[in-house]
Amino acid sequence: MDESGRATVLVVEDEAPLVEIYARWLDGDYGVRTAQNGEAALERIDEAVDVVLLDRLMPGMSGDEVLDAIDDMGLTPRVAMVTAVEPDFDIISMGFDDYLTKPIDREDLIETVERLLSRNSFADLEREYYALVEKQAALQSAKAAEELERSEEFTDLRERIETLRRELDAVMPDLDNDDFVAMVRDIEADSATEIDAESESAGRDEDEGGIERS
Repeated sequence: MDESGRATVLVVEDEAPLVEIYARWLDGDYGVRTAQNGEAALERIDEAVDVVLLDRLMPGMSGDEVLDAIDDMGLTPRVAMVTAVEPDFDIISMGFDDYLTKPIDREDLIETVERLLSRNSFADLEREYYALVEKQAALQSAKAAEELERSEEFTDLRERIETLRRELDAVMPDLDNDDFVAMVRDIEADSATEIDAESESAGRDEDEGGIERS
Protein backbone atom coordinates (compact mmCIF):
# COMPACT_ATOMS: atom_id res chain seq x y z
CA MET A 1 0.00 0.00 0.00
CA ASP A 2 1.12 3.56 -0.64
CA GLU A 3 0.74 6.51 1.74
CA SER A 4 -2.82 7.16 0.57
CA GLY A 5 -3.87 3.57 1.26
CA ARG A 6 -3.98 2.47 -2.37
CA ALA A 7 -2.57 -0.88 -3.43
CA THR A 8 0.87 -0.56 -5.00
CA VAL A 9 1.70 -2.10 -8.38
CA LEU A 10 5.26 -2.45 -9.69
CA VAL A 11 5.48 -2.53 -13.49
CA VAL A 12 8.67 -4.19 -14.74
CA GLU A 13 9.02 -3.83 -18.51
CA ASP A 14 12.03 -3.01 -20.70
CA GLU A 15 10.00 -1.28 -23.43
CA ALA A 16 9.49 2.34 -22.38
CA PRO A 17 6.24 2.86 -24.36
CA LEU A 18 4.65 -0.14 -22.62
CA VAL A 19 5.78 1.10 -19.21
CA GLU A 20 4.10 4.43 -19.94
CA ILE A 21 0.90 2.79 -21.19
CA TYR A 22 0.56 0.35 -18.28
CA ALA A 23 1.29 3.11 -15.75
CA ARG A 24 -1.33 5.37 -17.34
CA TRP A 25 -3.93 2.60 -17.23
CA LEU A 26 -3.26 1.93 -13.54
CA ASP A 27 -2.61 5.45 -12.27
CA GLY A 28 -5.38 6.88 -10.15
CA ASP A 29 -6.66 3.58 -8.81
CA TYR A 30 -3.27 2.30 -7.68
CA GLY A 31 0.08 3.55 -6.56
CA VAL A 32 2.38 2.76 -9.48
CA ARG A 33 6.12 2.11 -9.48
CA THR A 34 8.05 1.34 -12.66
CA ALA A 35 11.32 -0.32 -13.61
CA GLN A 36 12.80 -0.97 -17.05
CA ASN A 37 15.13 -3.82 -16.08
CA GLY A 38 15.50 -6.49 -13.48
CA GLU A 39 18.11 -4.72 -11.40
CA ALA A 40 15.94 -1.60 -11.13
CA ALA A 41 12.95 -3.77 -10.19
CA LEU A 42 14.80 -5.20 -7.20
CA GLU A 43 15.72 -1.68 -6.09
CA ARG A 44 12.09 -0.53 -6.32
CA ILE A 45 10.39 -3.46 -4.62
CA ASP A 46 9.72 -3.65 -0.90
CA GLU A 47 7.00 -4.78 1.52
CA ALA A 48 4.66 -2.05 0.25
CA VAL A 49 4.39 -3.59 -3.24
CA ASP A 50 1.23 -5.68 -3.55
CA VAL A 51 1.38 -6.73 -7.21
CA VAL A 52 4.22 -7.08 -9.71
CA LEU A 53 3.59 -7.06 -13.47
CA LEU A 54 6.77 -8.70 -14.71
CA ASP A 55 8.09 -8.93 -18.24
CA ARG A 56 9.81 -12.26 -18.80
CA LEU A 57 12.34 -11.42 -21.51
CA MET A 58 14.54 -8.44 -20.62
CA PRO A 59 18.17 -7.56 -21.36
CA GLY A 60 20.44 -8.49 -18.49
CA MET A 61 18.39 -9.94 -15.67
CA SER A 62 15.44 -11.94 -16.98
CA GLY A 63 11.98 -12.00 -15.46
CA ASP A 64 12.60 -15.56 -14.28
CA GLU A 65 15.67 -14.36 -12.36
CA VAL A 66 13.76 -11.41 -10.90
CA LEU A 67 11.08 -13.81 -9.69
CA ASP A 68 13.70 -15.95 -7.91
CA ALA A 69 15.35 -12.85 -6.41
CA ILE A 70 12.03 -11.58 -5.03
CA ASP A 71 11.53 -14.92 -3.32
CA ASP A 72 15.09 -14.82 -1.94
CA MET A 73 14.32 -11.38 -0.46
CA GLY A 74 11.47 -12.90 1.51
CA LEU A 75 8.85 -10.75 -0.21
CA THR A 76 5.48 -12.17 -1.21
CA PRO A 77 3.75 -9.88 -3.71
CA ARG A 78 1.31 -11.35 -6.19
CA VAL A 79 3.13 -11.68 -9.52
CA ALA A 80 1.78 -11.78 -13.06
CA MET A 81 4.18 -12.57 -15.87
CA VAL A 82 3.29 -10.23 -18.76
CA THR A 83 5.20 -11.50 -21.75
CA ALA A 84 5.30 -12.31 -25.44
CA VAL A 85 6.67 -15.77 -24.61
CA GLU A 86 4.10 -18.53 -25.13
CA PRO A 87 3.85 -20.64 -21.96
CA ASP A 88 5.79 -23.89 -21.89
CA PHE A 89 5.96 -26.64 -19.29
CA ASP A 90 8.72 -24.85 -17.39
CA ILE A 91 6.14 -22.42 -15.99
CA ILE A 92 4.75 -25.18 -13.76
CA SER A 93 7.63 -24.85 -11.30
CA MET A 94 7.79 -21.05 -11.40
CA GLY A 95 6.50 -19.02 -8.47
CA PHE A 96 4.10 -16.62 -10.15
CA ASP A 97 0.34 -16.26 -9.76
CA ASP A 98 -0.82 -15.40 -13.27
CA TYR A 99 0.46 -15.47 -16.86
CA LEU A 100 -0.55 -12.94 -19.52
CA THR A 101 0.60 -13.22 -23.12
CA LYS A 102 1.14 -9.95 -24.97
CA PRO A 103 -0.46 -8.01 -26.46
CA ILE A 104 -2.88 -7.22 -23.65
CA ASP A 105 -5.47 -4.48 -23.40
CA ARG A 106 -6.44 -2.17 -20.57
CA GLU A 107 -9.35 -4.31 -19.43
CA ASP A 108 -7.22 -7.47 -19.20
CA LEU A 109 -4.50 -5.67 -17.26
CA ILE A 110 -6.84 -4.10 -14.73
CA GLU A 111 -8.86 -7.29 -14.26
CA THR A 112 -5.63 -9.19 -13.61
CA VAL A 113 -4.50 -6.70 -10.98
CA GLU A 114 -7.92 -6.86 -9.31
CA ARG A 115 -7.84 -10.66 -9.27
CA LEU A 116 -4.37 -10.74 -7.79
CA LEU A 117 -5.29 -8.26 -5.08
CA SER A 118 -8.37 -10.30 -4.18
CA ARG A 119 -6.09 -13.23 -3.35
CA ASN A 120 -4.46 -11.36 -0.48
CA SER A 121 -7.13 -12.85 1.78
CA PHE A 122 -6.37 -16.41 0.69
CA ALA A 123 -4.29 -18.83 2.71
CA ASP A 124 -1.19 -20.41 1.21
CA LEU A 125 -3.08 -23.56 0.20
CA GLU A 126 -5.67 -21.56 -1.71
CA ARG A 127 -3.06 -19.37 -3.36
CA GLU A 128 -1.13 -22.40 -4.61
CA TYR A 129 -4.32 -23.97 -5.95
CA TYR A 130 -5.33 -20.81 -7.77
CA ALA A 131 -1.83 -20.32 -9.25
CA LEU A 132 -1.70 -23.92 -10.50
CA VAL A 133 -5.13 -23.62 -12.12
CA GLU A 134 -3.88 -20.48 -13.89
CA LYS A 135 -0.87 -22.41 -15.18
CA GLN A 136 -3.06 -25.29 -16.31
CA ALA A 137 -5.29 -22.86 -18.20
CA ALA A 138 -2.32 -21.12 -19.82
CA LEU A 139 -0.85 -24.41 -21.03
CA GLN A 140 -4.21 -25.67 -22.29
CA SER A 141 -4.52 -22.50 -24.36
CA ALA A 142 -1.02 -22.79 -25.81
CA LYS A 143 -0.53 -26.53 -26.31
CA ALA A 144 -2.25 -29.18 -28.38
CA ALA A 145 -4.21 -31.77 -26.41
CA GLU A 146 -1.88 -34.54 -27.62
CA GLU A 147 1.19 -32.73 -26.32
CA LEU A 148 -0.45 -32.18 -22.95
CA GLU A 149 -1.33 -35.86 -22.69
CA ARG A 150 2.28 -36.85 -23.39
CA SER A 151 3.70 -34.47 -20.80
CA GLU A 152 4.63 -35.92 -17.43
CA GLU A 153 4.90 -32.38 -16.05
CA PHE A 154 1.33 -31.60 -17.05
CA THR A 155 0.08 -34.89 -15.61
CA ASP A 156 1.81 -34.07 -12.33
CA LEU A 157 0.27 -30.59 -12.43
CA ARG A 158 -3.25 -31.96 -12.81
CA GLU A 159 -2.67 -34.47 -10.02
CA ARG A 160 -1.41 -31.70 -7.72
CA ILE A 161 -4.48 -29.60 -8.49
CA GLU A 162 -6.75 -32.52 -7.62
CA THR A 163 -4.81 -33.15 -4.40
CA LEU A 164 -5.12 -29.51 -3.38
CA ARG A 165 -8.82 -29.50 -4.17
CA ARG A 166 -9.37 -32.50 -1.91
CA GLU A 167 -7.36 -30.84 0.86
CA LEU A 168 -9.36 -27.65 0.49
CA ASP A 169 -12.61 -29.60 0.55
CA ALA A 170 -11.48 -31.19 3.82
CA VAL A 171 -10.56 -27.94 5.57
CA MET A 172 -13.33 -25.81 4.02
CA PRO A 173 -16.59 -27.79 3.74
CA ASP A 174 -18.43 -24.78 2.28
CA LEU A 175 -15.81 -24.25 -0.43
CA ASP A 176 -18.36 -24.53 -3.24
CA ASN A 177 -19.93 -21.28 -2.06
CA ASP A 178 -16.66 -19.46 -1.73
CA ASP A 179 -15.72 -16.56 -4.03
CA PHE A 180 -12.39 -18.27 -4.55
CA VAL A 181 -13.95 -21.24 -6.30
CA ALA A 182 -16.14 -18.95 -8.36
CA MET A 183 -13.03 -17.25 -9.67
CA VAL A 184 -11.33 -20.59 -10.37
CA ARG A 185 -14.35 -21.71 -12.33
CA ASP A 186 -14.16 -18.49 -14.35
CA ILE A 187 -10.56 -19.32 -15.27
CA GLU A 188 -11.50 -22.85 -16.29
CA ALA A 189 -14.43 -21.56 -18.35
CA ASP A 190 -12.25 -18.97 -20.09
CA SER A 191 -9.68 -21.65 -20.89
CA ALA A 192 -12.34 -23.96 -22.34
CA THR A 193 -13.70 -21.12 -24.48
CA GLU A 194 -10.21 -20.36 -25.84
CA ILE A 195 -9.60 -24.03 -26.64
CA ASP A 196 -12.97 -24.34 -28.43
CA ALA A 197 -12.22 -21.22 -30.44
CA GLU A 198 -8.81 -22.54 -31.46
CA SER A 199 -10.35 -25.89 -32.47
CA GLU A 200 -12.98 -24.17 -34.59
CA SER A 201 -10.30 -22.05 -36.25
CA ALA A 202 -8.18 -25.14 -36.97
CA GLY A 203 -11.22 -26.88 -38.45
CA ARG A 204 -11.93 -23.96 -40.73
CA ASP A 205 -8.30 -23.93 -41.89
CA GLU A 206 -8.49 -27.63 -42.71
CA ASP A 207 -11.72 -27.15 -44.66
CA GLU A 208 -10.24 -24.28 -46.63
CA GLY A 209 -7.11 -26.30 -47.27
CA GLY A 210 -9.19 -29.00 -48.92
CA ILE A 211 -10.76 -26.64 -51.45
CA GLU A 212 -9.09 -26.51 -54.84
CA ARG A 213 -8.44 -22.96 -55.94
CA SER A 214 -7.99 -21.88 -59.52
